[in-house]
Amino acid sequence: MTTLSPTMATDSTIARPRAASQLLHWLALGGVLLLAAWLHFYRLDQEGYANQYYAAAVKSMLISPHNFFFVSFDPAGFVSVDKPPLGLWIQAVSAMVFGFSGWSILFPQALAGVLSVALVYWLARRVFGPLAGLIAALVLAITPISIAANRNNTMDSTLVFTLLLAAWAVSLAAERGQLRWLLLCALLVGIGFNIKMLQAFLVLPAFYAVYFLAPPIAWWKRILHLAAATIVLAVVSLSWTVVVDLTPPDQRPFVGSSHDNTVMELIVGHNGAARLFSFRRGGTPPTNNAPPSGQPPLNGQPGQFNPPPNGQPPLNGQPGQFNPPPNGQPPLNGQPGQFNPPPNGQIGQPPVGGQLPGGPGGQGAPRGGLANETGERGVFRLFNEQLSGQASWLLPLAALGMIAIAFSTPLRWPLRREHGALILWGLWLITQAVFFSVAGLFHRYYLEMMSPAIAVLVGAGVVAMWNWYKHGGLRSWVLPFAFLCTAAVEVFILAYFPEWAVWIAPVVIGLTLIAVAGLMVGKLVADSGAKLWLGFLAASGLIALLIAPAVWSLTPVLSQGDAGLPFAGPELLTRRGANTAPQSSPLVEYLLAHRSGEEFLLATLNANSAAPIILATGEPVMAMGGFSGGDQILTADQLAQKVEDGDVRFFLIPMDRQSDLTRWVTEQCAAVPSTEWASTPGGGFPGAGGPGGPGGPTQLYDCGT
Repeated sequence: MTTLSPTMATDSTIARPRAASQLLHWLALGGVLLLAAWLHFYRLDQEGYANQYYAAAVKSMLISPHNFFFVSFDPAGFVSVDKPPLGLWIQAVSAMVFGFSGWSILFPQALAGVLSVALVYWLARRVFGPLAGLIAALVLAITPISIAANRNNTMDSTLVFTLLLAAWAVSLAAERGQLRWLLLCALLVGIGFNIKMLQAFLVLPAFYAVYFLAPPIAWWKRILHLAAATIVLAVVSLSWTVVVDLTPPDQRPFVGSSHDNTVMELIVGHNGAARLFSFRRGGTPPTNNAPPSGQPPLNGQPGQFNPPPNGQPPLNGQPGQFNPPPNGQPPLNGQPGQFNPPPNGQIGQPPVGGQLPGGPGGQGAPRGGLANETGERGVFRLFNEQLSGQASWLLPLAALGMIAIAFSTPLRWPLRREHGALILWGLWLITQAVFFSVAGLFHRYYLEMMSPAIAVLVGAGVVAMWNWYKHGGLRSWVLPFAFLCTAAVEVFILAYFPEWAVWIAPVVIGLTLIAVAGLMVGKLVADSGAKLWLGFLAASGLIALLIAPAVWSLTPVLSQGDAGLPFAGPELLTRRGANTAPQSSPLVEYLLAHRSGEEFLLATLNANSAAPIILATGEPVMAMGGFSGGDQILTADQLAQKVEDGDVRFFLIPMDRQSDLTRWVTEQCAAVPSTEWASTPGGGFPGAGGPGGPGGPTQLYDCGT
């Protein structure tokens, strides 16, 4: 009979709890990833085509390699979208594999979101341990704006995943001092640039700093390595730009949203300086009435743009006639005075002058609208009504976590992995927070860029504070203090939403106070057996702080998200959903029946009006002014020549927006009676913004008679 020695018995006794602990950890990670997959993919098809501007571009890109390479918005290659190609290329490849549909173009973003959760787990675990990785993954999985943006065909989730891969590469480079990993990081950031241009460069201060300060190599080598990486970054970032700008303009689409038909100007202007310095091109100071996305004001009059909530059209298309339903309730059967939203959240004609009811973002104005989407610049901008619910719930915990990480291990040179990671994630978060606090033009879904840093700092910070708590001393009070501060900020955010705060706030406050009180009492308990229940209290405190963001992250899943400008929040649940898949309409049927060999089925002023028709027919539709209608692509004489050459015959023109092109059409062409083509009084058609389409009341003109 074999007997176990005392040493063997002790080893066996220790191994069993460790194995059980590891099993529990992997089960928890599997649960987090399943939660992330559910939040990203459940009812994904309810989003339809989501942002029809990008969806139409993908459909056009599938028609020819020329359209694919130049990311043409329309099948004829008239104008391109205002973004670089890679994100849309990925969507187009998905559509090639699965067939063109709303689901197939949303799939890459949702997949990237789930993969980002797994990657954040790995990045946090490799430095701060498995518990930190698990908490970081859970935080990212329930970050509201990440769920909202990743269920859309905006490209932010693809960019974030690419930059997380770059963070992994620069981490290895900083730890080992090896150039090849730094060059891989530069390559990945350059790829990110070709997804969303300068937005990818917001992580560069963190990447440069960590490699300059952390690697175990000589200073002169660090500088040379960074110089080499900068060259790689520039070459990869500008590769597509140079090819497009060197292509003769008559052999490619006009570069949408640019002033001079070059991608370089698009980078520096519309997607560069304009984002930082103003809501409009030209550096005009922002106002509460500034139009979104650099669109011109109504009728060209300063201060006359004031869109109704959620980008919805005014009542009957009349300026100033928008009457929102009380308390953000959905409309009732389109009755007079009731709110009647168009499909896809397309922009209707805004009312003129004055504030929305209750002021910008105030009571009476649903917070999901275009009006004052991001609030005023300032130190506390991330905690305002518009932005706070998207990604700011755990910012105090992340900030205190940075302090805990910094002082948890002694500082030495070369830097420890923990301090190198702190530089990486801390500067990632600080750079983003500063930018979003001062930038003039961005959308709420851009805040997804902050979410990985918040997640890692919360995960690593909570673990560091828990270790302080267990070891006693003054530092042990940091964890309960952090819980209290974060709970107070969450209650402050919830106060913007009183109908939700009435039941969420007491839960958050109650559970947090119980956890904090228990942790404080636990400091008086000396026996080691108290650690288990103290750990349970600490976990309860963290869970309490995750309740509010988890509820917010559910809103775009349980109801159709905002198609054009994704966001998360209770107001999504009060809006009437709409089928975002364009369908046939009397207008489309009329155009197809009366077409006589023209290259373009129709010409419209902007891409918002053209996109639904492209999606419904697959036929070329000319967006004469690009995305917003303000691009100087054609002169009136050039448009006249296109009509004379038989390239285009029909024009769908907004009746209350004038330009040289629209004036030429209204003066030279015959108006088609609305009874022959319109599905609603006043013009318009389903799938193009409701009555009047995205630009308000419209009129169809026939230039072939």
